[in-house]
Amino acid sequence: MFALVLIALRRPYTFVVLALAIFIVGPLAAMRTPIDIFPDIRIPVISVIWQYTGLPPDQMSGRISTPFERVLTTTVNDIEHMEASSYNGIGIIKIFFQPGADIRTANAQVTAVSQTIVKQLPPGATPPLILNYNASTVPIIQLALSGQGMSEQSLADIGLNVIRTPLITVPGAAIPYPFGGKSRQVQIDLDSAALQARGLSGQDVANALAAQNLITPVGTQKIGNFEYTIQLNNAPSELEALGRLQRWPRVKCLHVYFYLV
Repeated sequence: MFALVLIALRRPYTFVVLALAIFIVGPLAAMRTPIDIFPDIRIPVISVIWQYTGLPPDQMSGRISTPFERVLTTTVNDIEHMEASSYNGIGIIKIFFQPGADIRTANAQVTAVSQTIVKQLPPGATPPLILNYNASTVPIIQLALSGQGMSEQSLADIGLNVIRTPLITVPGAAIPYPFGGKSRQVQIDLDSAALQARGLSGQDVANALAAQNLITPVGTQKIGNFEYTIQLNNAPSELEALGRLQRWPRVKCLHVYFYLV
């Protein structure tokens, strides 16, 4: 310490210049230093969400989640461990990778094998939703919605289509899908006695509805000096229109009632 004081007394200009440099560079370094509330923990995680409406948790685990996990172990590199949770109609698989693994390669491999295994899953299975996370991605804000006189379907629609859309534009924000409420769906009441009398099942009604509700491109029709866009009535845009579809021969005696839940 005494030697440092002697050097400062012998070379005062040098220490003055060093003090000025610190005075100038210090604020610049502080302004350019990135600031984050949580540390950046580089442990990449990919979440895969499978959906199959009506499948109970045990069937979701045995028929979708478990086969998918087995395929992941042979086709995806640098897996550290996996965690799976099965719910009614939903299966969530979290894939934890080794630190330093290339998340872009892992994401491509998971996406490719997800598209391939769909053919081996129960009929009607659709490709999953794939999300990228890391260990520092934690929820910091929870927003709850309530409305007097509003149904759960309306609150879910507002949260998904009105509130979530502007929040996702906040820099660095990752907004998940709203949880809770009820999604709009159509339920059908069938006359079981009429079905059994004619040797039909509920699947026959579902097949008939799928065959009647078709998406068919039509085009245009030129009439005189005008060209009109033509639209068929094979895909109803309103719920009530489903009951006015052309009756199918084998189930024309059935009474089908539609209602929203």
